[in-house]
Amino acid sequence: QQSAQFQPIHDMNSGGVMLKTSMGDIQIELYWNHAPKACKNFRTLALRGYYDNSIFHRIIQDFVIQGGDPTGTGRGGKSIYGGPFPDEIHAELRHTGAGVLSMANAGPNTNGSQFFIT
Repeated sequence: QQSAQFQPIHDMNSGGVMLKTSMGDIQIELYWNHAPKACKNFRTLALRGYYDNSIFHRIIQDFVIQGGDPTGTGRGGKSIYGGPFPDEIHAELRHTGAGVLSMANAGPNTNGSQFFIT
């Protein structure tokens, strides 16, 4: 299975993040009003270079890519909060198609650094 390396480029005007990957750029729009902790965590980690040169460790064709684990194993990664942070579920945010980013976790309220994109 192929992995894509990426290095974030930061768009300071929108509060989003551009992931520059070996497979092409991915513009990430963040929904700060709906998921402020997740947005702050993802963007801060990107700004700190936490995701630089890491891989997408899970790639399921036509479904999802997952990254954000600096170990590349799918078992690592920490949030900016010093530990897991709670889920931020909002009725207006749904996985309705391709291109949606969410925090990946190991169960309720276990968000760290990992994320997936549909």
